[in-house]
Amino acid sequence: AVVGRLGALSLAGLAIGGLILTTLSSQMTFLSYGTTARSARFYGAGNRQAAVAEGVQATWLALGVGTAVILGVQAFAVPLASVLAGDADGGEIADAATAWVRIAIFGAPAILVSAAGNGWMRGVQDTVRPLHYVVVGFGFSAVLCPLLVYGWLGMPRLELPGSAVANVVGQWLAALLFFRALLVEKVSLGVQPAVLRAQIVMGRDLILRTMAFQACFVSAGAVAARFGAAAVAAHQVVLQLWNFLALVLDSLAIAAQSLVGAALGAGQLGHAKSVAWRVTIFSTLASSVLAIVFAVGASVFPAVFTDDRSVLDAIGVPWWFMVAQLPVAGIVFALDGVLLGAGDAKFMRNATLISALAGFLPLIWLSLAFDWGLLGIWAGLSTFMVLRLVFVGWRAFSGRWLIPGT
Repeated sequence: AVVGRLGALSLAGLAIGGLILTTLSSQMTFLSYGTTARSARFYGAGNRQAAVAEGVQATWLALGVGTAVILGVQAFAVPLASVLAGDADGGEIADAATAWVRIAIFGAPAILVSAAGNGWMRGVQDTVRPLHYVVVGFGFSAVLCPLLVYGWLGMPRLELPGSAVANVVGQWLAALLFFRALLVEKVSLGVQPAVLRAQIVMGRDLILRTMAFQACFVSAGAVAARFGAAAVAAHQVVLQLWNFLALVLDSLAIAAQSLVGAALGAGQLGHAKSVAWRVTIFSTLASSVLAIVFAVGASVFPAVFTDDRSVLDAIGVPWWFMVAQLPVAGIVFALDGVLLGAGDAKFMRNATLISALAGFLPLIWLSLAFDWGLLGIWAGLSTFMVLRLVFVGWRAFSGRWLIPGT
């Protein structure tokens, strides 16, 4: 909303720059999801020290990978932004994206450290402190962002780059809080190759799954950019809202990861199954309520994010697709959490790859070929979600994920 009031060009630059950062950092979601599943099983089996050790090793991975990401993006920021933005608006979108991402990428190690911290702390059933840490980081960033973007209270007016600086500061603040949480556990902070190898093996399938997601969303952003600044800005507004709502619904899925993993670690298969169905019911109800709220507010809510008339004119199509997808997403995200908590990474990889290749990607690129615009892009996302629903629903009913022990 802060950047949106700088105009369509800044919002489009943020869309492309944010896509680069999100794509890279989200490839390491196994630092959160994989660590939660492994830590929870150890915790359920009564071995808290081993559960926390998973977090230590995940944090080492986060620092190493994050540093490599910084170096890579600094070297390739210009071609990455140019490829994604194309020649839209004479290359100005690519220039804005490059300036933003060169600053924002310094938060990559912090993002990954926070993901690792969330993973092990959820695994030991501590969901309060991670929330506090993330809220502190985001809150500080949210306060700092308008000060730096608009130059309020004597701060320099940095415009779009100011939002990147605010993000980096908030991300490192949260990461420092997660570092402190590890220190107070008084476990060994050294590298343990055996644990690292086990995490990487599980992470392999989760990374491939995430790559399928990102191939779709990168393609969607790139194609939207070729329809002009207003189209990509409208796509960005709705996609960011969609991502936020996904995080809201993910709160139930994350609970499922932790509780299912602990139940399976303790050998309590009946309890694991009970948790799975309760979480799915609650998530379906919550997503349906959200769909109603955003349907009723369709004429009002978009103006909160931008006052650019061209963006508001383009936002209707993706908005209604988002509303229609929410009930489906509630079921899918809940069952994702159940299966991830069970460590069913191989199945999740295959289901996501098939859904992406058969549903999302074809419609994205057909949209470019036949000039379907945002209608085709968001139809692809809807098809992707429905296919995932079929796969995870079948797997949940099959019971093949109910495997006890560590």
